[in-house]
Amino acid sequence: MDRFTPPTLTPPPPLRHATGKSPHWTLDWIDYSRIQIDVIHDKVDLFYLLVSASFIESGSDTYTRNLVEHYDAHPQISDWLQHQWEPEELQHGRALKTYVQTVWPDFDWDAAYAAFFDEYSRLCTVEELEDDRALELVARCVVETGTATYYQTLRDLSAEPVLAELTEHIRTDEVQHYKHFYRYFKELNAERKLSRARILGALRRRLLELRTSDSDIALRHVWAFRQAMPGVDQEPFERVCQRLYQYVGAQLPMDQAVKMLLKPLALPHRMEHFIERPLTHLARRVMTA
Repeated sequence: MDRFTPPTLTPPPPLRHATGKSPHWTLDWIDYSRIQIDVIHDKVDLFYLLVSASFIESGSDTYTRNLVEHYDAHPQISDWLQHQWEPEELQHGRALKTYVQTVWPDFDWDAAYAAFFDEYSRLCTVEELEDDRALELVARCVVETGTATYYQTLRDLSAEPVLAELTEHIRTDEVQHYKHFYRYFKELNAERKLSRARILGALRRRLLELRTSDSDIALRHVWAFRQAMPGVDQEPFERVCQRLYQYVGAQLPMDQAVKMLLKPLALPHRMEHFIERPLTHLARRVMTA
């Protein structure tokens, strides 16, 4: 989609680098005053999805510290994690928080986030990471696949232009993060030469955690604080989860996700092509169950 051109009163985006590489977007590029609040305000499902995402992104610095420590013997990786990945993830959190507070000012974001972080931070330990550094990079590829396709889905579901612009920026970042983790995996695995069985095991473990980890914690705290708001219809948490999984799962670009997930396995092209379609159908069934 076309990049948003800020109004004349806002400083224009920086010029391209001498290398021709586009500069990374900043919060100044998002004109929150242009949000069409009447288009988005009553979209309860998008509210849940956006607030949950803002919580997870805002807590990413805790997770980054664990990863930096995990890769202290690999300065190139730890430096990228600390000086590029973490700032970009935190920027996602600030951007989404500002959007949420602009559209839903009655929701107590700070109190809900504090409750979320109190539980979430206790789970962010080095022990939760894969012991093998190369396999943890495989797990990171799974996470970035999930976030890239998630934000693509939010972009496609939104009829609100500022949200579409914002989620496209974040989606682009997540795709680049995936590429970095995948490249670092290949570099480490060139020495390790891990078996496909071990790589598949790491993929499977992280996939099984996707629906029961940070996203579930975030969603539960968003639900609890929303339910406490006056005038809100009471709805069981399990019903909200089921509806959201079906809502997002039916729209996720599952074929793209499967292609990204299969890359670390380095399968022969014919084999990869043969299993892509059945895996795509299976993944969609799992996500919408």
